Amino acid sequence: MADSLISAFDAVLSDLDGVVYTGPHAIQGAVASLQRLETEGVRLGYVTNNASRTPAQVAAHLRKLGAPAEDHQVVSSSQAAGELLASLLPAGARVLITGSAALAHEIELVGLVPVSSAAENPVAVVQGFNPEIGWKDLAEASYVVAGGALWCATNTDMTIPQARGIAPGNGVLVAAVAAATGKTPVVAGKPEAPLFHTAAKRLNSDRPLVVGDRLDTDILGGNRAGFTTAAVLTGVDTKETILAARSDERPDYLLADLADLYVTYPQISDDGGTFRCGAASARAHDDIVTVTGAEDDLDAWRAACAAWWSAVPDASTARVPRLEWRRH
Repeated sequence: MADSLISAFDAVLSDLDGVVYTGPHAIQGAVASLQRLETEGVRLGYVTNNASRTPAQVAAHLRKLGAPAEDHQVVSSSQAAGELLASLLPAGARVLITGSAALAHEIELVGLVPVSSAAENPVAVVQGFNPEIGWKDLAEASYVVAGGALWCATNTDMTIPQARGIAPGNGVLVAAVAAATGKTPVVAGKPEAPLFHTAAKRLNSDRPLVVGDRLDTDILGGNRAGFTTAAVLTGVDTKETILAARSDERPDYLLADLADLYVTYPQISDDGGTFRCGAASARAHDDIVTVTGAEDDLDAWRAACAAWWSAVPDASTARVPRLEWRRH
């Protein structure tokens, strides 16, 4: 019997929103899949761009859902922002917090002083997601950024999955300040590589698999870190958006959910430009991908991705091919 996909790796670096849970609720089957990693001898770390909670709070939430999680297993973009600012500013420097109390705590931990007003003369602004942020908070950040202060964003996710659907993420709030000031922040979290390298180092992992639901953060960041990446279809990105992905946002594996870690990943072969995966096949010509298989068969999409990505190996922007479906 062929080995399962996860047998090739010594750790999983998992995103949270859209992979483990959506809003307060666990995604079906996710907790059981995470629990099983230990029996497979695979270590587990969580890499999250959500800066609204401390790693300890995130770990407590995961444990409440039944998922295995110690505090040190959670690496957040707020931690990355704190480390980045501490490397750029002198100890004791004042930093305006446009975000949560958890973000302010991480800034304190690295020897900087969080403040809440431009009147306190901050030399930097750090902006992270907080559902309580309002116009006054964004205005305060804009005053300080426009005045020439260092500006750091924990992340620039444009959306965040919630139980009721997809909602605006930190990137939307960052974009508001950028539009008001004409400035661009440095970004601490995903899709930058250091967050993934930090997580792998904590786990003493040489062969981690990065698992995420977003191409522009999880997959791009994992690719930049030089790690193998897997996109799951339980969150933001879809089979269609993954097919159209830019070259540096293309995952190594396409999975329905975390349970797919424990099955054999089908081999994809190239037969003179016809890419075969399971019972499905696909071939790209011009801007058309002809797929032989069923639209609800993930192997058909895997074949389509292989064919299209081979035909368009250097895509700097998302390119959507026309799909033509044929039955076997």
